[in-house]
Amino acid sequence: MIDYTRHLSAAALHFQESAIRKTGALAATVPDLISFAAGYPSAEMFPWDEIQDISNGLLASRDSGVLQYAATRGYPPLVEQLVGHLNTGGVATTPDQYIITTGSQQGLDLAGRVLLNPGDAVLVELPAYSGAVAAFHNLQATLVGIEQDTDGLSIEGLDAAVARLRAAGVRPRFVYVTPNFQNPSGVLMSQPRRRALLDAAARLDLLILEDDPYGSLFFEDVASAEDTLPIKAHDTEGRVIYLGTISKTLVPGFRVGWMVSPPAIAQRVEIAKQAIDLHSGIFDQRIVHAALAQGVVARLAPQLRAHYMAKRTVMEESLFDRLGDRVRWTQPRGGFFLWVEFAPDIDDRVLFEHAVKQRVSFVIGSAFYVNGGGHQHARLSFSAPSHDRIREGVLRLGSALDSVADAP
Repeated sequence: MIDYTRHLSAAALHFQESAIRKTGALAATVPDLISFAAGYPSAEMFPWDEIQDISNGLLASRDSGVLQYAATRGYPPLVEQLVGHLNTGGVATTPDQYIITTGSQQGLDLAGRVLLNPGDAVLVELPAYSGAVAAFHNLQATLVGIEQDTDGLSIEGLDAAVARLRAAGVRPRFVYVTPNFQNPSGVLMSQPRRRALLDAAARLDLLILEDDPYGSLFFEDVASAEDTLPIKAHDTEGRVIYLGTISKTLVPGFRVGWMVSPPAIAQRVEIAKQAIDLHSGIFDQRIVHAALAQGVVARLAPQLRAHYMAKRTVMEESLFDRLGDRVRWTQPRGGFFLWVEFAPDIDDRVLFEHAVKQRVSFVIGSAFYVNGGGHQHARLSFSAPSHDRIREGVLRLGSALDSVADAP
């Protein structure tokens, strides 16, 4: 038997598995599992007929460019479309700043490859999106968590962390944030805090990696488009690298995302991407281009906001009815997630074991903490399950919490 560990790189030996994917795999082994784990868009909102018509039209055209190799930077008409979309939304960009990525997750990996040396520090929110944490960890970065409050990442905490790192001889490269309905906490960073973060980045000579998958999914009872204006919109010196995606507003199966960065960085990202996949899927890009051009995404947007807002309300009401003051949360103003906090004597790992026995799952809070904390928290995704499944899942979660409390 070969010991393959002897043949693996030092980096591969320390790769970090996605906690979300690991939890999601339970659906294949636990019958009738209600999953609050994966942040999947609601399948009932997929625009099947429009996508079928667009796909049929592209294939009927016999245009070789629909199925051929394509430019690394992306399908030029799609890039032009995105430039117009962001410019209309208050973010001034030019085509030479764009790279079309295979989902925004690839954008995280590419940003890390271009900006990080092993041992460099990335400053992240506490809690932070575990997919980003894994991407940077697997590139051998040092992850440093910064506390956030209801307005977003703490500027005082950022200043203190940068001072500590530099005193220890560690170079902080960039700060990674998800300002709009952060995954997992659901926090909407206030506009004043966004400007303060940009000012701090200039003062500390940091770049900002801004991840924005949920910006258009604001809940109209508590938020608006003005609240979600990206940090990139205030960026006058090219300090912000911006990531977007079509996954949450059209369909996730089209792995189409985009990175907007200063041309000097975009050029290096293009070279890095050539070594990974040459280019993102061109058929996907052509479908997305047509869906944007035909107004499919624009028509879907208000429907999606109403759909997910209703699901959020069902989950909040169910939690209040079943668990009362045994759990607390801050109402999410958009996005897919509700971030709950349990009593100090509840450990997320123990609760998860009991929850699976009750046929309900979630993502443990500690998966989103880079400092070993978060064990009193859980991320509950309300985006995919139906209203009835949300209600039943919360009942099962309540039973799991009861069993933990009754355990000797």
